[in-house]
Amino acid sequence: MAKILDVKGRRVWDSRGRATVEAEVVVGRGTTALARGRAIAPAGASTGSGEAKSIDVAAAVQNVNGPIRGALRAMSVANQAALDARLLELDGTADKHRLGANAMVAVSLACAHADAAAQKIPLWKKFARDRRVALPLPQIQIFGGGAHARGRVDLQDYMVVCIGAGSFSEALEWTAEIYAAAGARLAKRGLLAGVADEGGYWPAFRTNEEGLAELVGAIADARLEPGVDVGIALDIAATQLYRDGRYHLALDKRSLSARELHAVLGGWVERYPIVSIEDPFAEHDAPALQAFTREFGERLQIVGDDFFVTSAERVRKANGACNSVLLKPNQVGTLTETEACWDAARAAGYRAIVSARSGETEDVSIVHLAVGWGVGQLKVGSFARSERMAKWNEGLRIEEALGAKALPFPAGKLFK
Repeated sequence: MAKILDVKGRRVWDSRGRATVEAEVVVGRGTTALARGRAIAPAGASTGSGEAKSIDVAAAVQNVNGPIRGALRAMSVANQAALDARLLELDGTADKHRLGANAMVAVSLACAHADAAAQKIPLWKKFARDRRVALPLPQIQIFGGGAHARGRVDLQDYMVVCIGAGSFSEALEWTAEIYAAAGARLAKRGLLAGVADEGGYWPAFRTNEEGLAELVGAIADARLEPGVDVGIALDIAATQLYRDGRYHLALDKRSLSARELHAVLGGWVERYPIVSIEDPFAEHDAPALQAFTREFGERLQIVGDDFFVTSAERVRKANGACNSVLLKPNQVGTLTETEACWDAARAAGYRAIVSARSGETEDVSIVHLAVGWGVGQLKVGSFARSERMAKWNEGLRIEEALGAKALPFPAGKLFK
């Protein structure tokens, strides 16, 4: 069984040109190195207050090269739970501020990569063990707003979900057509202001609802049927809109109570083919999330991101708020804790989505997590920029490798 011979941390750069942490784990037998694994910590712009804390990158790298290296050397790389427990013990804080969540998640993931490499298997296979797997259904941003586009549009993500696609590759083909059509529509109307953090178009809409109408138009321009072939998913990121007890939609020049925002979102659900809404209310507004789920939970996926921050305990205490969980390993710090949140979600009857962050890299670990753990959906940003496309393209490689061994693509059963 391979043991950890060395752990190394280094400073690298993310998609926004900001420093982040890469960890490299070398494993072998005796003193002979057999394999190594690398992973990079992402960073979010829109973050929940309960997220594990990233620390200064220089300090995080020092922690990887110092105490983390000392603690993990000679441990079996095959026992992910024991490795993560050692990291948690070494940090000893509730929010990971001693070692830094950025250091911990990079090391946790790098250990998994190293173990898979030592076994000469793909990472998804390590997570799947003997289970059959399927490719996840992509959620892909077309228009970006909120904290990803300097608040030009209040909503953070306008996304498409190819609910009628028969395969992962077909879902990407359809999305490519929609993305191109959306860009052409914006350019024709003089509404294209650039590209947001996650690769979606940065639009100059007059209202937030205009984005929904434009997205329906782009789907139709791509010769696809809205609501049948393709649904719409929104990330409201409502915590970012909440001030002084009200929700502020700057683009619409409106200040709304929770009940009024509930009505606005409900109206959109009636008028547009929306299948999923993420963070419709602020992270602390559990009554509003519960009320919205009671009314729309049978027909709509209601996703908690800031509300859950990948915490199994928060999922268990949701008390009817939301019906789906976003899984972001860097929100909680280790793979074991992320998987515990997925286990809690399944126990509660919730769906889940493995998600990237706005500050991303070429690291493709989360694609393997979604496939290996059997999480039905994957959200990595838009259909542009290499840190996003690296992940979509990795999904294509996994789909090709699985071939007929894969379970049926989950699109049809997720939203029916």
